[in-house]
Amino acid sequence: MPNFFCLQHGVSHLLLFRAVLAASLLFSFDCSKTLPHFEAQRAFGYLQKQCDFGPRNPGSDAHRKTKQYLFDSLNKLTNLVRTQEFLHFDSALKKELVLSNVIANFYPEEKERILLCAHWDTRPWADQDSVILNRNQPILGANDGASGVAVLLELAHVLSQKKPKFGVDIVFFDGEDYGKRGNTKDFCLGSSFFARNLDGYKPKFGILLDMVGDKDLNIYKEEYSNTYAPEIVNLIWEKAKKLKLSAFYSEVRHPVWDDHMPLILAGIPTVDIIDFDYPHWHTLQDTPDKCSEQSLETVGKLLISILYD
Repeated sequence: MPNFFCLQHGVSHLLLFRAVLAASLLFSFDCSKTLPHFEAQRAFGYLQKQCDFGPRNPGSDAHRKTKQYLFDSLNKLTNLVRTQEFLHFDSALKKELVLSNVIANFYPEEKERILLCAHWDTRPWADQDSVILNRNQPILGANDGASGVAVLLELAHVLSQKKPKFGVDIVFFDGEDYGKRGNTKDFCLGSSFFARNLDGYKPKFGILLDMVGDKDLNIYKEEYSNTYAPEIVNLIWEKAKKLKLSAFYSEVRHPVWDDHMPLILAGIPTVDIIDFDYPHWHTLQDTPDKCSEQSLETVGKLLISILYD
């Protein structure tokens, strides 16, 4: 009896030890696969800060201040930050504007690269506002501009802390929203200039964020993206499904001429992640209270999964 007790006692301890060891190994394994955290509150702070400068339409004081803010914010996270300056002549105002793309590179030693982008300018005219007198005023652009930038600024913070599977290039395009209806050549100015000056740059693919902060976030597959970059669309929506991100829908809706189009035409398959149905689009009501941390987090978690999982 004593011998059996000792054997049973010893086996019990051994089994307990092995169970604890297995659990610890499993825990360690799971921890190693844990994806980086997307800090939604800080991301929303980036959105708010941009809006605090005011409407960021080209040529304005807020535009100049925001450019410096973006450069300084990225410069804290990587020493590979630069601006890409270009000129645009406004035929209506009869003056030349200085526009700037802001570019940050992470892990330049990696040959396989992903391009992430958003536009940082805001529309000079609230041409969709229900109040006619408001239609010549510039918009604040909390969702249309600041939201995509906010997600990528927070992602830049994540990238500075942990290396992903790919090298990553973040580009904030200027002059996306400068054109007037019926005159597409004055839209997507920054992305068009970037696409004309690639100098051999050839990422695996690109992801564009536009209007991703809406409280009522509903993201469908954009038609041009689905036509010209179907493999990347499928990758993104499969990731969203795996993460159970209910804001993503599998239906294809609306062709949108956005900053992804000059990139697609230059040979970079690029997907536009955009909420088409935003009632405050191009109005003075596009303010931070229409946006949410949760929406920014949804898109941020998706990008983290693509880069790290």
